[in-house]
Amino acid sequence: MPTLPSLIIADSERSADMLYATHFFAPDAFIFLEARGKRSVVLSDLEIDRGRKDARVDEVLAFSEVKARIKKRGEGEPAFEDVLLQFLREKKVRKARVPYDFSAGIATVLALAGIQVVPVRGHFWPEREHKNEAEVKALGNALRNTEAGMARGMEVLRAASITGRNLIWAGKKLTSEILRAEIDSAILRAGGIPANTIVAGGLQACDPHERGSGPLRPNELIILDIFPRDARSGYYGDMTRTVVRGCASDAQRRLWETVQKGQQMAFDTMKPGVSGLSVHEGIKTYFAVEGYPTGQKNGRWVGFFHGTGHGLGLEIHEEPRFGATIFKPGQVLTVEPGIYWPGVGGCRIEDVALVTERGYRKLSRFVQEIEI
Repeated sequence: MPTLPSLIIADSERSADMLYATHFFAPDAFIFLEARGKRSVVLSDLEIDRGRKDARVDEVLAFSEVKARIKKRGEGEPAFEDVLLQFLREKKVRKARVPYDFSAGIATVLALAGIQVVPVRGHFWPEREHKNEAEVKALGNALRNTEAGMARGMEVLRAASITGRNLIWAGKKLTSEILRAEIDSAILRAGGIPANTIVAGGLQACDPHERGSGPLRPNELIILDIFPRDARSGYYGDMTRTVVRGCASDAQRRLWETVQKGQQMAFDTMKPGVSGLSVHEGIKTYFAVEGYPTGQKNGRWVGFFHGTGHGLGLEIHEEPRFGATIFKPGQVLTVEPGIYWPGVGGCRIEDVALVTERGYRKLSRFVQEIEI
């Protein structure tokens, strides 16, 4: 445990550190303090009753009650910073560790009052990198939401008829926007919160973070990258599939199969003590040998020019970085190699794995197939 008290001021819908500390969702910023082995939160009257029931802390205090103690001194209407200072003084805190993105304004107010804050770079809670059994279960639930969205996407693509250069579904040209709406609706019904789902085909799929727009075409590679948050736990799912509605060309099939083999190479070498960077470089070398070197061509990047994966949890991209870690049991990471080759298309295949004592356990369940 840290020797310094830990202080967070944030809302838990956006701050993974606050959600991890309290297991309590709140849309507005509140105060969290861990000092001398005791966890306390200061909540508004709007949240106090729910907080007393749901927050996993030792003490829930009412902001209004702390504020009232200041007003008794006849100092006028206290600001948020006045309440914070009162609370910290009552807890005898003179120095505290804070997340790296802690408010500079509040840090200045605290410094003027003689309270020092120490920003922590990287994970504020290092234990977040090791997922316990409950967290693995929460990630599994988030992935089931993800798979519900992916299943709906495949269902719509299969139902779409091929008419010339168009896919027709429900009497209309099937577009990235329509398919994304169907995927996101299925995620909502399953209990997830969709965010920036990617549905990109053709040349658009050659840009890894292009969301996709306009008509989807038959016989082209289409990337579906889905990463919703579970509404109950706040944990994220993440999965990518690349498919062709119609017939894949020999070049498209070869590209797809190369990416699939690259992903399996990663899984085959994932185990404690192995360097993520060595896995990444091995895949990159394999792709180059197969005829897909990474580099710039005609002013744009081609080949495999992003990381093999990333940590997954209460943030969609969290520690550890795949290429910067030595694998340890309890880490949960995505494995998502891709090749982006204009003229053929873009392909990325992504699943989620838990590093175990002897290797890995895949948490994703959805089938991989190229033609639908």
